Amino acid sequence: MIDIPTLETERLILRAHRLDDFDAHFELWRDEDVVRFIGGVPSTREQSWSRLLRLAGMWHHMGFGFFAIEEKDGGRFIGEAGFLEAKREMQPSIEGTMEVGWALMPSAHGKGYATEALKAIIGWGEKQFPGRMMTCIISPDNAPSLKVADKLGFRETARTDYNGPIIQFSR
Repeated sequence: MIDIPTLETERLILRAHRLDDFDAHFELWRDEDVVRFIGGVPSTREQSWSRLLRLAGMWHHMGFGFFAIEEKDGGRFIGEAGFLEAKREMQPSIEGTMEVGWALMPSAHGKGYATEALKAIIGWGEKQFPGRMMTCIISPDNAPSLKVADKLGFRETARTDYNGPIIQFSR
């Protein structure tokens, strides 16, 4: 099993998910505001459990994955961000890249947490996997995430359909 690193930023701790994160993880993925641009359908408890297990498996098999995002002040779970390989059936394919993703609780939106967390995560990824392309996919209607991607240096490479219209970005 790979040792999942813990990263720290000024305001955040980025760490491995724990079983005691499950209730907050479920709250995140059942929130309609969170999933509005990520498939649009809130997750059931069972689906959230499967997602949490997939996050652990990504680290085991790929050597990268998602981090739980915790506020340093108070230790509250506020979301997750990291890399995945989803083997998405879409064209153009982003398979083989490190797909960057993030989701934060609505109470954490608009505070710069996503950008802060992702800068640390991308920095870690660049050191661990030098030269490996990073990508992300974002709904064209998700203005806040488009802004985050721009701040992180992602540039549009294609527009396609994957469960609705999306924009593909690479870095």
